[in-house]
Amino acid sequence: MHNRRNFIRNSSLMAMGGLLLSRQGYASLLEKYALHPVGLQLYTLGGTIDDDVPGTLKKVADIGYRDVESAFSVKGGYYGMTSKEFAKLTKDLGLSWVSHHTIGTPFKIPPGGFKMPAGMDTTRLHQMRNMPPMKNLRDDYQQVIDEVAEGGLKYLVCATIPLSTTEEINQAVEILSRSGEAAKKAGVTLCYHNHMHEFEKVDGNIPYDRLLQISPDILKMELDLGWASAAGMDPVEMFKKNPGRYPLWHVKDIVMAQKLPTEIGNGGVDFKRIFAASKESGMQYFFVEQDGATHPIESITTSYNYLTSKLMV
Repeated sequence: MHNRRNFIRNSSLMAMGGLLLSRQGYASLLEKYALHPVGLQLYTLGGTIDDDVPGTLKKVADIGYRDVESAFSVKGGYYGMTSKEFAKLTKDLGLSWVSHHTIGTPFKIPPGGFKMPAGMDTTRLHQMRNMPPMKNLRDDYQQVIDEVAEGGLKYLVCATIPLSTTEEINQAVEILSRSGEAAKKAGVTLCYHNHMHEFEKVDGNIPYDRLLQISPDILKMELDLGWASAAGMDPVEMFKKNPGRYPLWHVKDIVMAQKLPTEIGNGGVDFKRIFAASKESGMQYFFVEQDGATHPIESITTSYNYLTSKLMV
C-alpha cells in the first residue's frame, strides 16, 4: 500500500501538463501498476438493480468499479439468477464477483417496523416484506455454501445474526462455527459483517469479542468501517489486536451526529489513517457501501471519485 502511494505521489503521470486522470485513465493505471481495485457492495443500489440488473451493473463498471459483493434481491436468488448465471454476467461486464451476503437466521421484520435515520431511503427495506424467503446459515448453510462455491466466489459473508441475549450469542457462535467449517471444506472463506449492536454489552460482555473467539481458520471478519467507527471503535486498534483477521472491508462514511451513511469523504471516518493500516488488517478486498442512498448511481460515483482522486487507494 505504501509503495503504491509513493508511486502515485511521485509519478509524473499525475502531474504532466496539469492532467487530471479520467476514470479510464485511473483504470489503465490500475491495470499497469496493480493499484487496488475499488469494489462495490450492491446493496447500495437499492431497488435500482432489481429493475435492470445488466444495465445497472454496466453503469457500475463504467464508473470504474471492478469488484462487486452481492446481497439479497427481491427477485430471489442472485438477482433472479443462479450463482453461475450471475457470475457469467459480471465477468462479461468486466467485473469480478468476489463475495456474497447471506443471513444467519430466518429474517424477521422487527416489531414496529424498521427505524432508520432521517434522510435514508427505506424503500429497499419495505420491499423485503414481499420478497421470496432468504436462505440462512442456520437452516440452509450447506446449500448456500454450495451455491457460492459453484459461482466461483472466494468469500461468503454473514451480514447479520441475532446477538441480543447470551443465548442468541451462543447460538450465533454455533451457527458460524458449523458454517465456517463447511465453507472451508468447499474452498470458501466465511466472514462476519458488523453493524453497531455487536459492540454493545450483553450481560457484561461484548458480542463481537465473543465472535472473535471463534477460530480464525474458520471465521474471518468483514469490518464495516463506518458502523464500527460510529459505535466508538477504532478500526486501526482492532487491526492491531487481531492482525490478518479482516480480509474484507466495507468502506462506508457516516455523518456521526445522525449515524447517517453518506458518500465517501462527506462524513467523519478517517479513511486515510485506516487505509494506512490495511496490510496489518489483512485486507484483500474492499467494497463501498452506502445504506439508503437516495440517488445511488450519483452517490457511488461521488465515492469512487473521492477514493481514486483524493484518497488514492
